[in-house]
Amino acid sequence: MYTPRQNEILEVAKLKGQVSVDSLVQQFGVTPQSIRKDLGILSEGRLLERVHGGARLASMVDNVSYEARRVIAYKEKQAIGEAVANIIPSNASLFINIGTTNEAIARALVRHKRLMVITNNINIASILSPLRENQVFITAGKVRSSDGGIVGESTIDFINQFRVDYAIIGASAVNLNGDLLDFDIREVKVSQAIVSNAKHVILASDSTKYERTAPVRIGHISKIGSFVTDRVTNPEFRRLLNSFDVHTTETST
Repeated sequence: MYTPRQNEILEVAKLKGQVSVDSLVQQFGVTPQSIRKDLGILSEGRLLERVHGGARLASMVDNVSYEARRVIAYKEKQAIGEAVANIIPSNASLFINIGTTNEAIARALVRHKRLMVITNNINIASILSPLRENQVFITAGKVRSSDGGIVGESTIDFINQFRVDYAIIGASAVNLNGDLLDFDIREVKVSQAIVSNAKHVILASDSTKYERTAPVRIGHISKIGSFVTDRVTNPEFRRLLNSFDVHTTETST
């Protein structure tokens, strides 16, 4: 989808938050026009947002398209998927909600047997339903064309019929005070219903989510049983996790 140089530019932006044309010209040894073209393509994909003299990571300021989110922290999401799958045993019942990280988790769960999965994401259902020993339930409601997600009151009513062993949820932003945030109030209400109807809640989120903000509160990290991420770099946030006895797995360590 993107050239190797464009992917490298995105990685630099993820590390620094913002990139300049001048620094990228020096790093890659190409013309300013080539770098501006790269930044334009990444901005069109809503991965970066153009600013004077360069660009900044779009995920710092706004929600991004679903296809763009598949690219952001791709390797980290695959590792998180494997780590979450290691927590879930065969013969378990679980909720999996919307998100590109959760799709990576679903792909890692294909080795499991006799799972009962309730999801409001048709992409996850399509990954897990071909396995004959699994039971896969898709919630009621309207399917969003943007990401295959299903939200709404009928979705919540469907979820409330179940009480499962595990819930796997994501968040658009993880505030360092422990708040879990998202952009869509309808999606938040579905996540809250999922959390309320599971014995053990797993939050799966890569570290780029610490740099983001979103307006709607899902809940607090204290309600999470396990947190799976690539890394926790902020010592105060680590102390917060420990204070609430949240079992934390860092895939980069």
